[in-house]
Amino acid sequence: MNKESKKKIDVKDAFEKGKAFIGFVTGGDPSIEKSEEIILRMVEAGCDLIEIGIPFSDPIAEGPVIQEANIRALSVGTTTDKIFGLAENVRRKTDVPLVLLTYLNPVFHYGYEGFFARCRESGINGIIIPDMPYEEKGELEQYGKKYGVDLISLIAPTSEERIKKIANGAEGFVYVVSSMGVTGVRSEITTDLESMISAVRKATDTPAAVGFGVNTPKQAAQIAKIADGVIVGSAIVKIIARYGDEAGEHVYRYVKEMKDAILQ
Repeated sequence: MNKESKKKIDVKDAFEKGKAFIGFVTGGDPSIEKSEEIILRMVEAGCDLIEIGIPFSDPIAEGPVIQEANIRALSVGTTTDKIFGLAENVRRKTDVPLVLLTYLNPVFHYGYEGFFARCRESGINGIIIPDMPYEEKGELEQYGKKYGVDLISLIAPTSEERIKKIANGAEGFVYVVSSMGVTGVRSEITTDLESMISAVRKATDTPAAVGFGVNTPKQAAQIAKIADGVIVGSAIVKIIARYGDEAGEHVYRYVKEMKDAILQ
């Protein structure tokens, strides 16, 4: 996509061609330049939406794998403005929806108005803030609407009676958290996802995607049978941690294998 393109991109575009594969990277790990290369390889491999994490010193929803990626990214001087620059460069080359994953502190520190204005300028279509309770979403809603940025809500296994309320107000997609605890690969996912997704679907037409712990093609295929999308973060970040500057091809192969699995 060139910079002059007028095509409107929405988060929901990721789900238009069937089951969506959503991949996460920590921006700036191992460098801003390599993050761009890895993201574009993920798109090439079939990623339907990219989540870019803004590195933060206290990412409370993250397990050790993504915590370490945050430290690596911060240690090479990655800033919020550099993440916006990364998104802008990626947006010039692809129409795939881009979503930021961050915490409320960096957004507050940047300034709500300025942050959401930069999101629009750099081609960001949505934002996920794991430490912002649904009840406090109103603090940011006016800025999301003003600048066309979806505030993506998370639903946890403990949400129970709150699922309907959260799903009712959902934008972009509903992020269904597969397991209690922090992010990280899991050998099995035992949550009753079917019931959670059924409750979401009764409340909204907004697509539901499952994340936290998904890392094998078998898991992805099973989840794709009941959800609209599969989200993978830690498994991709582990590959980047292992291969560093040479991670692009390895990430490409992994994403392609996962995407192929959910399309079966």
